[in-house]
Amino acid sequence: MSYMTDGSLRYDVIWCCSIQEIDRSAWDGLSRGIYTPFLSWAWLYLLEKSKSVSPTAGWQPCHLAVYRSGRLIGAAPLYIKDQSSEGEFVFDQPWAQLAAEMRVPYFPKLVGMSPFTPIGAYSFLLHPEEDRSWLIIHMQEEIDRMCRDKGIAGCHYNFLAPGWGRELEDGGFVPWVHPGFMWRNPGYTDFGHFLSCFRSSRRKNIKRERKALADQDIRIEALYGDSIEEKHLAWMHGFYAWTNGRYFPWSCKYLTQEFFLGLRDNEIRQNLLLFAAYESGKNEPVGMSMLVFEGNCLFGRYWGGREGIPFLHFNLCYYQPIQWAIQNGMKWFDPGMGGEHKLYRGFELVANYSLHKLYAPGMQQIMDVYLDEFNMFQKKRIQEVNQELPLKKHVQI
Repeated sequence: MSYMTDGSLRYDVIWCCSIQEIDRSAWDGLSRGIYTPFLSWAWLYLLEKSKSVSPTAGWQPCHLAVYRSGRLIGAAPLYIKDQSSEGEFVFDQPWAQLAAEMRVPYFPKLVGMSPFTPIGAYSFLLHPEEDRSWLIIHMQEEIDRMCRDKGIAGCHYNFLAPGWGRELEDGGFVPWVHPGFMWRNPGYTDFGHFLSCFRSSRRKNIKRERKALADQDIRIEALYGDSIEEKHLAWMHGFYAWTNGRYFPWSCKYLTQEFFLGLRDNEIRQNLLLFAAYESGKNEPVGMSMLVFEGNCLFGRYWGGREGIPFLHFNLCYYQPIQWAIQNGMKWFDPGMGGEHKLYRGFELVANYSLHKLYAPGMQQIMDVYLDEFNMFQKKRIQEVNQELPLKKHVQI
């Protein structure tokens, strides 16, 4: 335990090696109102409980909790990573290689994010009645102290919530732009209205890709809330594992079967959405996708499907979720990582951000200079790509 002070007020600071050490209702009181479920106590606890996140898996929980008069007023989900950046999706391996060539450490490092979740959502969790900027700055001072005391080479916050972390840039953090994807709903009445905003050739292609499943006698069913059963989650894990096995060594297989079965937790299940594709007359799906929603935001997470079914991926991961999003009043749909084929199906490029601070001065200076130029290039490219989207010129998304 250590302390922070603000005049006559004293704040107790506690480092926790498991989120179980922090009261669930107190944590969720801070995360309430955040537009993502990926920082909720239940989601982070399930990652730990299922051993998807553990020292053996390369993710050592090291959460920061700040109390005043016994009340939790600030929290930061954090993880120590000893040897690799797997599961972060910031692809900083060149920086680790450069550090090795300079003979300075890059690991262990401290990472702030919801593990395996490349969605712009991360922030410290703060009580709304506290001085936000003061608390962020002093929490970071405590994090810097801990890192130096334990010989941690750097502090990294990945996939930030929009606008979060500006106070940290004055404290030596360097921003890094990562292109992502986003679908926006300006008020579509139905999927046909959405399609009408495309240029003719692109609209015909989407209709053809949608019709392909019907021509193969494949139907897609949406499952959410109480309609999600244990068998559905077991199937979803199977498709997730199959897809990652297919794309080895570029796979992203981090989550255990226990994690998927644990998604039946009532707090998580109310935000869970599955699409299952069935062949005519059969009761087991040939493909599934998993998404999560909160408020008016939809997030794509995992998918898998039997090989050789044309356009199954596009329908399960893009078209059906967009149709569901329109029907249920969603304003945003982040489909997750992936290729730029999304740009031809209604998504646009957006800038996701991470923040990085290396405690070896030489490395920090190089990163600062390089990323400043790189970020300008990425922002320019995002703007240029979005100007060429296959939408009618008068449509604003």
